Amino acid sequence: MAELTNIRSPRVKAARRLTKRAFRDRDRAFLAEGPQAVREALTIKDVTVELFATADAEARHPDIIAAATAAGVPVHRASGEVMADLTQTITPQGILAVCRFVHVPLGEAVPAGARLVALLAHVRDPGNAGTVLRTADAAGADAVVFTDASVDPYNGKCVRASAGSLFHLPVATGAPVAQAVQQAKDAGLRVLAADGAGTRTLDEVDLARPTAWLFGNEAWGLPPELLALADEVVRVPIYGRAESLNLATAAAVCLYSSARVQRQNLHSVEDPTTSPR
Repeated sequence: MAELTNIRSPRVKAARRLTKRAFRDRDRAFLAEGPQAVREALTIKDVTVELFATADAEARHPDIIAAATAAGVPVHRASGEVMADLTQTITPQGILAVCRFVHVPLGEAVPAGARLVALLAHVRDPGNAGTVLRTADAAGADAVVFTDASVDPYNGKCVRASAGSLFHLPVATGAPVAQAVQQAKDAGLRVLAADGAGTRTLDEVDLARPTAWLFGNEAWGLPPELLALADEVVRVPIYGRAESLNLATAAAVCLYSSARVQRQNLHSVEDPTTSPR
């Protein structure tokens, strides 16, 4: 396999421009960096367009190269210089894929019957957004909605922080917060806003019901007009002396609290002889 060594080659330049949102939106494509993200992208038919890998990465991850080859995805061997030019990390992992957009319409992401959804309102930090996406996936959520004022889910840092979860559950983008909230309500979900201004704590609300959690900006949280959209404003209890929790941690607490109660409730319905402890 001939090695790509020229960072000015058309193929490399076409991939590199996807580090900018304007080109991602125009090409409807993005970069997925690292073995975990690439491996998960390849599990979805027709999502991966092409693959770049250094010789060392090919040797470390033969399963990925084999999966790409079996799927008919072109694999380009890249020099270290080319890989460094394509990636946005200090220490590149040596493997990167060009992928097609994977988001779905809002109504498809949040249909009737959904039980747990994360709505991101004005979340601007891509690392936080990607971590919330990964946490929602781990908690068994049905979808994550990136509203119109939030970060692009295809931002490189967001994709990396999601650790492959971007390819695991429905993601919707671009809807105004009010529209996303209304879609959740129309789907039968109660909307809980996570905010320190909540009158009740997480311990004091019924989490067994289908729920959409509304999370706000890292610095200023949710403004009054967005809090007013929710059915209830709930705060995470602080038992120690910390002033607050950061967004990703608060989201993890809320999502897992809902998931735990919903699953306990589901199991008790499936097995009526089981008594709660």
